[in-house]
Amino acid sequence: MKSAALWLGVLFAALLFGMPSLHLYERDSFVALFLSHAGIVAVAMVAASIVGIAAAVFVTRPAGRDFRTIADTLATIGQTFPPAAVLALAVPALGFGPRPTIVALFLYGLLPILGNAIAGLETVPASVRDAAAGMGMSAWRILTRVELPLAAPVILAGIRVAVTIGIGTATIGSTVGALTLGTPIFDGIGGNKMGFVVQGAVLVALFAIVTDLAFERLEARLRPPSSR
Repeated sequence: MKSAALWLGVLFAALLFGMPSLHLYERDSFVALFLSHAGIVAVAMVAASIVGIAAAVFVTRPAGRDFRTIADTLATIGQTFPPAAVLALAVPALGFGPRPTIVALFLYGLLPILGNAIAGLETVPASVRDAAAGMGMSAWRILTRVELPLAAPVILAGIRVAVTIGIGTATIGSTVGALTLGTPIFDGIGGNKMGFVVQGAVLVALFAIVTDLAFERLEARLRPPSSR
């Protein structure tokens, strides 16, 4: 993964500085495109993480176990819709801009986060919960100080998958007026300028790879020392 990021960085630098005939995309700055792209993904993933983890906590409690199948089904349905279809349905209600893209990314990110959060919480040994209860800890303290910390690596793995997918999927938001790194890609396709397409594609790939590497390091820190 690190070597892929390095080679993509070298390729982008070569495209910009080694090919004088290549036109640099100038309609918007790459910094503005990146910040907007990152902001859209961040908002969608934070919302998906809050909803997914909260739903996982609910369906793993005795009072919510009967709703687990419903939660899994709803999350799965959210991923069965192609992102383009979600955008087409969301635009009439939300208008053009970043909001339809956020909705599409939210639906696509919910399933891996919910699935991993449920798996992580269910892998916490019952003996650990019983020991915490025996020490007089309330149900809330057991959840926040025992279960969630132990399940954190598995939950983070789901968030990692959702974010990585979201970075790539967010590019299509440019078709409905969102400012993303997909903007030069679609402008290049429309104007028959492959240089714009390559510039946008390489930047999206670099963004996804670097983000994935950052999550990988964070996951390693959250794992118990014995399992690293």
